[in-house]
Amino acid sequence: MNKINASAMMLTILAAILWGTTGTAQSFAPDHSHPLVIGSLRLLIGGGSLLVYVWIKGKIAFLFSKRDLLIAAISMAAYQPLFFTAVDLSGIAVGTVVAIGSAPIITGVVEYMIYRRKLAVRWWASTGLGIVGIVLLFMPFENIDLQSSGIYFALGAGGSFALYTIVSKNISEQADSEGFVALVFSLAAIFLTPFLFFYPISWVFTLKGTAVVFHLGIVTTALAYILFNYSLRRIPASYAVTLSLTEPLTAACLGAFVVGETLIIKDWAGIGLILTGVTLLTIPKTTILNRQSKNEYTAE
Repeated sequence: MNKINASAMMLTILAAILWGTTGTAQSFAPDHSHPLVIGSLRLLIGGGSLLVYVWIKGKIAFLFSKRDLLIAAISMAAYQPLFFTAVDLSGIAVGTVVAIGSAPIITGVVEYMIYRRKLAVRWWASTGLGIVGIVLLFMPFENIDLQSSGIYFALGAGGSFALYTIVSKNISEQADSEGFVALVFSLAAIFLTPFLFFYPISWVFTLKGTAVVFHLGIVTTALAYILFNYSLRRIPASYAVTLSLTEPLTAACLGAFVVGETLIIKDWAGIGLILTGVTLLTIPKTTILNRQSKNEYTAE
């Protein structure tokens, strides 16, 4: 009987919880901070930390395509300002859930267009739930004049993450994933570095500003990806993806109970539908069937 490593599952959940704190951390940044600066510093600190980590472990290898490295780095560089701008315009819970929730849907569309892979009925059901959930989050539409752009930034972040995921999936089958991630984040940081010369960064040297950028770089990037990569080698990828849905759940809870964002019933219903759709999309059919038999997985 196959067994799932329970400790690895907990590490995956912990990594997702750390990712889910990014929006809340941004809300504590000084008022004159800018999303582009926050995203740049997050990658600079996180990428640098990961690079040092894999260099000490001797895991930096260039056995993967340089084109894939470039595509992944551009995608990750684009994700940062898109995500933080979405959170700034639409709120922590909504911005995070739309960005994360749209990624698997966009991934399915890209795979169909590129690989001509037939989309299953379950995919259509998941897409429908996600669309209804997003509509609920942004109703009534007459009140979104100042915030509606947040959804576009969030969808852009979801698309960037989808492209990064597709490329990383191919790389993980060819080379060490930790070394690849370290190089991706470091190169993405270089792409965003010029923005540091166009926006004020004096806020970074305040106690609050320093705490925010180091939390984003060390905790939500370097540490979270180390935990995730460690657990990914010990549990099925489908389990890891499903468990990582703790991220938007964490963001929603922090937004409502820490920052004080107001979420009414329809907002919680929208979040629930998106999470249900993504979960439906990520659970393999074989897993569902196995749960109906005596050969299902058991945790250690």
